[in-house]
Amino acid sequence: MQRTEGIRVALDAMGGDRGPAANVEGAVMAARDLGVSVILVGLEEELGRHLQAHDTQGLPISIRHAPEVVEMGESPSLALRRKKHSSIRVGVDLVKHGEAEAFVSAGNTGAVMATALVVLGTLPGVERPAIAVVVPTLSGQALLLDVGANAECKPRHLVEFAIMGNVYARDVMGLARPRVGLLSIGEEESKGNELTREAFKDLEGEASIHFVGNVEGRDIFNGNADVIVCDGFTGNVALKMSESVAEFVIQLLRDEVGKGLSGKAGSLLLRPAFRRFKRRVDPAETGGAPLLGVNGVCIISHGRSTGKAIRNAIRVAAECASNRVIADIREGIALG
Repeated sequence: MQRTEGIRVALDAMGGDRGPAANVEGAVMAARDLGVSVILVGLEEELGRHLQAHDTQGLPISIRHAPEVVEMGESPSLALRRKKHSSIRVGVDLVKHGEAEAFVSAGNTGAVMATALVVLGTLPGVERPAIAVVVPTLSGQALLLDVGANAECKPRHLVEFAIMGNVYARDVMGLARPRVGLLSIGEEESKGNELTREAFKDLEGEASIHFVGNVEGRDIFNGNADVIVCDGFTGNVALKMSESVAEFVIQLLRDEVGKGLSGKAGSLLLRPAFRRFKRRVDPAETGGAPLLGVNGVCIISHGRSTGKAIRNAIRVAAECASNRVIADIREGIALG
């Protein structure tokens, strides 16, 4: 495990569908398991009540009061303008002013992105930040970006995503020379639309990355690339479809294996394998997706995050901070 002790992570403790209960649970797990200092940001009295349900003696957990909450369906632009003291804004401000090394939220994704852009700004040379998500593959893991920050992109944006993804895969995922692929509809350079064809040429000339050419949808999970670059519209559709397929397969196995006496007997033998399979495809294991390109560590978690998912999102945030991902992206973009 990478060093995370002593890293200070600000957590939007009001965000997500499960609210403060899941966030506080995840914070306690992270503080106990990883030694991370967690700053719970939100309604102080409510968070205090949730903390009382846990044994927090000796754990590095504190509360920073934020009197406003951004709801999941709220307009990001309105929330940014009208709620200057929301748990999202206060948490990002803690990173801005050096009181925390990272910020985590399972709340309104648009509001988190908008706040991070306004408060932290982008790194020099970065035009568009990208949401990156770790996905399981047959040989380990791969990084897919962008998965929703930018519905429309220009070729230079995909080059930026490739450089940032390369740094993340190297620093956090531990890959010495990540293979970077461009998501398209065929392996040939001529395949794809105008965006991918132009981006292919630019990526070929980018010396700072190991570009392996076009990859297709099937390559996301077969391990043929470590970093897969695409526009946010395509990436979001691919991500949501993969999550749906994983849930479908898990439910199908439960339904089919449990049929009949022989099926029930077989399910007992297969249960350990099923548990391992679920762990490999469970988004809670990866925890959260980094918003790469902003001038600070910002991790976006799924709205349905459980305590376990929040714990792992805090882990990812602490690993990004301890491995100097922001500084290395700044250097990578400058050299690109």
